[in-house]
Amino acid sequence: MENRIHINCDLGEGGQFDEELMPLISACNIACGGHAGNLETMHRTVRMAMENNVEIGAHPSYPDRKNFGRNHLEMSEKDLKLSIEGQVLSLKQIAESEGGKMNHIKLHGALYNDAAKDENIARMIIECLEDLDENFLLYVPLKSKISELAMGKFDLFFEAFADRNYNENHSLVSRSEKHALITEKEEVFNHVFSMYNDKKIITYSGVEIDGKADTFCVHSDTPSSVEIIDFLHKKFAEKRIGVKNT
Repeated sequence: MENRIHINCDLGEGGQFDEELMPLISACNIACGGHAGNLETMHRTVRMAMENNVEIGAHPSYPDRKNFGRNHLEMSEKDLKLSIEGQVLSLKQIAESEGGKMNHIKLHGALYNDAAKDENIARMIIECLEDLDENFLLYVPLKSKISELAMGKFDLFFEAFADRNYNENHSLVSRSEKHALITEKEEVFNHVFSMYNDKKIITYSGVEIDGKADTFCVHSDTPSSVEIIDFLHKKFAEKRIGVKNT
């Protein structure tokens, strides 16, 4: 198959399906101690990714394990930069110690959302990553502040979410809303195929917005995540579209 779709998944977060998900995806974003994860889980997840030819990425967050990194955390610029730097370098060093290489960085949770809409936080993150002086690919949300500020400074992968509903301003529907998640596999496929094939997101309100993306995320803690990604494989294969790296 010549056409490929790129699917990523957040792993190493303590979920029970990591081993089943890893062979089905193109890239993994590994929790590196902020919202979840420790040295043992990072080593294990890196090894699993290498065994399955899956791209390895760091998944830094606010250092807030209590709330799984899903709440905004007030931090000084210095402390935020030190936290992100520590998380990213920890995963990088572990990947290299296992004979692998870190490919990309994707922010997690509230930090991801804050960087999408808050220019000051986006600037701090970009400055921090620039100071690392590494040529990492950066996953960024569509129509976001961080994508605007990072353009020309990093190679960017625009990300869309397979299992989340969108608002008309390209933000994700809040997890506090009952319709935030898309959990039916047929609905997930239709959502992803619209973005992949037509470059359009159908928002929860039914409005079409621009949706061109390089990679599509399925969350490992979404109910039936393994079934969903397996279904995506089958439906895309019917259209002669493969999943990269699988």
